[in-house]
Amino acid sequence: MNILKNMTQTSLSQSPNDTTSSQDVIEIKTVTRSVGRKATITKEELFQAALNLIGPQKSIASLSLREVAREAGIAPNSFYRHFKDIDELAISLIDRAGIVLRKIIRQARLRASLQDSIIRSSVEIFLQQLDADEGNLSLLLREGFTGSASYKAAVDRQLNFFQQELQEDLIRLERLNNNHLYHPELVAKAITQLVFHMGAKVIDLPIDQRAEVAEQTMIMIRMILEGARHLDEAKIR
Repeated sequence: MNILKNMTQTSLSQSPNDTTSSQDVIEIKTVTRSVGRKATITKEELFQAALNLIGPQKSIASLSLREVAREAGIAPNSFYRHFKDIDELAISLIDRAGIVLRKIIRQARLRASLQDSIIRSSVEIFLQQLDADEGNLSLLLREGFTGSASYKAAVDRQLNFFQQELQEDLIRLERLNNNHLYHPELVAKAITQLVFHMGAKVIDLPIDQRAEVAEQTMIMIRMILEGARHLDEAKIR
């Protein structure tokens, strides 16, 4: 009886400790499995992971969902909390790049008071962005010319926003200088496309060779503006 009593007491006294020990082991294993992966992630972190992978030359279309998830440090299934697929991520990233660039170029234009300086500052800022770590401009240039139809459409949408903002600035400046532009919407479109194509041309050139192309572009922009000021519509129809 004493032996049975001692065994029972020992069993009862050890049981709670054994249960706690088992739970501790489970908790430790859970922590170990989560090492290297984030519990939550933001859209911005996914954007940055994609930009890190594509660099200055690679297209978004070449990325896989698993690559982006691995770069971001998450499980592939966590990707779907923000995007349904890589294409949705890509289009959102193009939209984001356009917003960032428009803000930078808008600020440069606001700092410049004369029209010539606005042209120069806009072109110079545009070129500076080619070497920026963010990769926003190179993304727009690459996907605008070599991307899929949906990517090109997303880039065109951003270019339209650039055109609208430039058109508003041109009209404002022409009024300040007592000038008038014929078809300011076409002037803004011509300048936007010219600068965008210049970017595509110089993106792979050494920095010291970009200056000449930039100067030529600024001269062409001034030619467009002067032509639009003196346009006789009767003679071009």
